[in-house]
Amino acid sequence: MTDTLPDRLSVDPRSPYYDADLLERPIGVRFNGRERHDVEEYCVSEGWIRVAAGRARDRRGQPMTVKLKGEVVPHFLGDEGGTAQ
Repeated sequence: MTDTLPDRLSVDPRSPYYDADLLERPIGVRFNGRERHDVEEYCVSEGWIRVAAGRARDRRGQPMTVKLKGEVVPHFLGDEGGTAQ
């Protein structure tokens, strides 16, 4: 298994950016210098994350998401201060 994270990753199994093998390891996302634990999807090159918008659901019962723009730094949890990109 590699220690580099992809440019874009999603936790939704319906997404083309979903990777079950990679998501077996705990992944953290630092967004604008702050650790976020509610990230549904991220893209490093475009500089955005998607997070759930409260308890709102769409017509299929999936959580509604909001795109936030800023600096995105994904990393594997448990790394000693190192970040993988």
